[in-house]
Amino acid sequence: FCICKSLWVYNMQELLKWNGWGYNDSKFIFNKKGQAEFTGKRYRLGGMVLPTFKEWIEKTFGASLEHKTTSRASLNVNDVPPSIVNEEFLQDLRATKISYSQDAEDRVFRAHGHCLHEIFVLREGMFKRIPDIVVWPVCHEDVVKIVELACKHNLCIIPFGGGTSVSSALECPEEEKRTIVSLDTSQMNRILWIDEKNLTACVEAGIVGQDLEKQLAESGFCTGHEPDSMEFSSLGGWVATRASGMKKNIYGNIEDLVIHIKMVTPRGIVEKNCQVPRMSTGPDIHHFIMGSEGTLGVVTEVTIKIRPLPEYQKYGSVVFPNFERGVACLREVAKQVKKSWMLASLKNTNFSTRRVLMVQCFWQLITKGFLSLQFKGFDPNILCVATLLFEGDREKVLQHEKQVYDIATKFGGLAAGEDNGQRGYMLTFVIAYLRDLGLDYYVIGESFETSVPWDRVLDLCRNVKERIVRECKEKGVQFAPLSTCRVTQTYDAGACVYFYFAFNYRGISDPIHVYEQIERAAREEILANGGSLSHHHGVGKLRKRWMKESISDVGLGMLRSVKEYVDPNNIFGNKNLL
Repeated sequence: FCICKSLWVYNMQELLKWNGWGYNDSKFIFNKKGQAEFTGKRYRLGGMVLPTFKEWIEKTFGASLEHKTTSRASLNVNDVPPSIVNEEFLQDLRATKISYSQDAEDRVFRAHGHCLHEIFVLREGMFKRIPDIVVWPVCHEDVVKIVELACKHNLCIIPFGGGTSVSSALECPEEEKRTIVSLDTSQMNRILWIDEKNLTACVEAGIVGQDLEKQLAESGFCTGHEPDSMEFSSLGGWVATRASGMKKNIYGNIEDLVIHIKMVTPRGIVEKNCQVPRMSTGPDIHHFIMGSEGTLGVVTEVTIKIRPLPEYQKYGSVVFPNFERGVACLREVAKQVKKSWMLASLKNTNFSTRRVLMVQCFWQLITKGFLSLQFKGFDPNILCVATLLFEGDREKVLQHEKQVYDIATKFGGLAAGEDNGQRGYMLTFVIAYLRDLGLDYYVIGESFETSVPWDRVLDLCRNVKERIVRECKEKGVQFAPLSTCRVTQTYDAGACVYFYFAFNYRGISDPIHVYEQIERAAREEILANGGSLSHHHGVGKLRKRWMKESISDVGLGMLRSVKEYVDPNNIFGNKNLL
């Protein structure tokens, strides 16, 4: 039974893949000529051929176009666990006039995030436990009503924003016997007000990143918060996971942007009594909310900092002889350059690997460079590339651009052009689509991240990549894996590092189990080398086994105490973090 579900909800489910990443019309495919191309017109890569990709995937993974897996084309509703909902609750819910659904497709769509094992389950089988009902509040007051009803009828609520979680945070606990309510915030998507004097905006938590930036731009403002998932992830999700974006060095992380949060909990509403830049009133309650991952309540409204749209924006790129030189350069840039004007992302990947994601014209400057004496001595197997973006006041942008390129020169870096920087930035949004293509040809892959002090970056990167290769061999992976990394956000005291690894799972009876063992070993290696449990993806259920090690037994006890007071009956029972 469903009442007045909005057209936008239907459009979202029609636009997005039900068992993969992103838009339905955007994907990597092999055409009739056996060449890879990216479909659709949403991205600059759309419609362009990647001439070396087939050769690369065959050489790197031992994959073949002749060996293809088959994924289910559509959801079989007969496979979906039945909806079990208390009739008294339904009667009370109908009285509120809040939209809801018990439709199988609606429930499955909100039963998962985008971890590898979640997508694999959708392609091959079905989850044992999914939400029993989906509700769509349209405002803060609706959320209050839903939480009150959940407390009255002893239900379990799992908040749902954009569904981009990569920590198993949205998976329903299999042992949960109560009715599970997926509280979808997507209809809470308005900017409530903009304060041009104080440069703040109050926004409902369900708005997705690209819509937030588009609507703010109409008034001449931006937040500058651009995570890789910004097309689909929500403001509330950013708060709940302590998110970070690609422009963090310019605008800050989510904790730097938040001025005020309103959250509905089983105990009532949590919020401060004023909207000021800073308070000295004991521990900051915002830091109980940020990173709480849906365990305490639902974030409904957030007041965030905004800035006028940048006057000037300029991309750039630098090629370094090797990863070590590139890291040393970023460290020096972090020391010398005012970071509020620039972002930099350093890819540690050989040139042939990087090139498969480029159409022939993408890296024209670099290709020409290899034919000239300018690039003499650069080994394409070990060089790395930094993508740069400068934005702000034109004079200061040009000043800092010169500073960065001068520093890069001291570390053997060579300018690779503005176009390559812009295209490299764009690839950040499309790289997630590669996993779905790999799954079609027995290749599974995933990314994970950490933060690490500067003096441990190189050792950590080397040791983790070596551990992945070693673990793959020990676990019976027949083909050499791809194991690479990139440095993204930088700080005075360290940096965020992303790892990517993938392998051909042909011949392995339980590839997801093998993958999870390898990822677990990689995470243990990260921790042993001084890295964090997560920089911005969060903990969820996937990484909570290491929480005690990460924040101490006492620290974990503090979090449990907050949970027990705010939610004594475990209404928000997704079992994340604790």
